[in-house]
This record gives sequence, structure tokens and C-alpha cells, in this order.
Amino acid sequence: MSTTRACMRVRDINIDIVRKHIKNLHLAVYPPDGRVRVAAPLGTKEDVIRLAIISKLTWIRQRQASFASQVRQSEREYITGESHYVAGKRYLLDVVEGGRKSSVHISNNRTLELRVPVSSGLDKRRDVLQQWYRRRLYEQIPALNEKWTPVVGVEPSQVRIRKMKTRWGSCSMPARRIWLNLELSKKPFECLEYIFVHEMVHLLERHHTPRFRALMDEFMPQWQLRRDLLNQSPLAYEHWDY
Repeated sequence: MSTTRACMRVRDINIDIVRKHIKNLHLAVYPPDGRVRVAAPLGTKEDVIRLAIISKLTWIRQRQASFASQVRQSEREYITGESHYVAGKRYLLDVVEGGRKSSVHISNNRTLELRVPVSSGLDKRRDVLQQWYRRRLYEQIPALNEKWTPVVGVEPSQVRIRKMKTRWGSCSMPARRIWLNLELSKKPFECLEYIFVHEMVHLLERHHTPRFRALMDEFMPQWQLRRDLLNQSPLAYEHWDY
């Protein structure tokens, strides 16, 4: 039997149910709007899933309230004077039209200068800025690898970047490949480092088990503070594509 999908409503909460080839039931609440998803082994009865959800209702509501209270940026128009974040710091965008080549440059430690050809629309401006964010993130990966590979004791075969809808990072244990959310380029470096180590530890332990938390405590003793910092930082207006 292949993966199956269904919906369930418990009290006033809608739940997405995915049954697939896994051993244990997993419940998660995803930003930015608190969507609830349960992944369960194939053949798991509805009553079992419902009971698992009911036992976590308080935690689910707390997570949803946390996401709802987070600061959200207004929809980006990519115009001069608009606020954009780089490595956790707020900059004012200065759009300069002219020339053939597009570029992004930080000036005066407070301005993000975006140069684009004359009459470039929103899509062009957004693409140029996102590619710049992507390059910045890739430039930080070698140093992260060099620092944390000896600590964790495992080296990813590849680290890639993409936009994601529900997670800050992911990994493939068989391929030892790590994926980072493009949005991390906008967050403080401590947040990027936390997600990088988090995914490296997943190469040792697939799920968020007591062993996983013990390894995080060992490798990065104050990881919870970094996680909280990430959860408190402004969310993008648009949903992620992860």
C-alpha cells in the first residue's frame, strides 16, 4: 500500500493525516499559520490517531499561539524605503535603476542597495535579491562544515539551499545530504548555525528522540536559546516553498 492522506477535525483544529511506511506516529505544528500534521504508520486506526492528538492538544494550542504572536513582515513590494533583513539585522532597501547588470550591496551598515535595469518589475527585483541571499548562505557553508564536522563526528556529503514551506532544514540519512531554508539568510547567524547542527545530528538520529536531544545537548549545550531566537524572529509574509 502506498502513502495515503486524509483530514481529521479534533475539537476546533483541522489535522492533516499522512499514513506511510514508518514505525512510529509523529505529530508536528508548522509555521507560519500553525498547520497541524500527523504522520502515522500504514494501518494505524483513526481512534489511535485521535487519542494521540487529544493527548497533545495543550501543546498544539501553545505552538499555534506562538506562531500567531510572531511579528510578520508586510507583503514585500521591493521598493525604496522598504525593510529587509540580512543575518538578523534590518536594512532599508534602496532601489537604483540603470545599467545592464543587477547587483545587491550593503552600504553605510544600514542600507541594502538593489541595482536593476530600468523598468525592472517586482519579479525581477525579488529574483535578484533572492539569488543574492542564496549566494551569501552558500558562502557560509564551508566554515560551518569545518567547525562542526569534528564536533558532531559526521560530515554531510552535500549541503543545498532551497525555499521551504514548513521547515527550516531537512536531511537525507542515506545520502547524507542536508537542505537549508533560504529564509535562514535573513536570520541571525546563531539561528543558521543551530539549524545546521540540528540537521547534522539527524544524520546520526533520524527522529527527535531522547537520544537526539542528548546529542544536541552535548554538541551545542544552549541550542534551545538559539531555537527560541529563531522562533521569535519575524516571519516572511509569503508562505515558504519548503
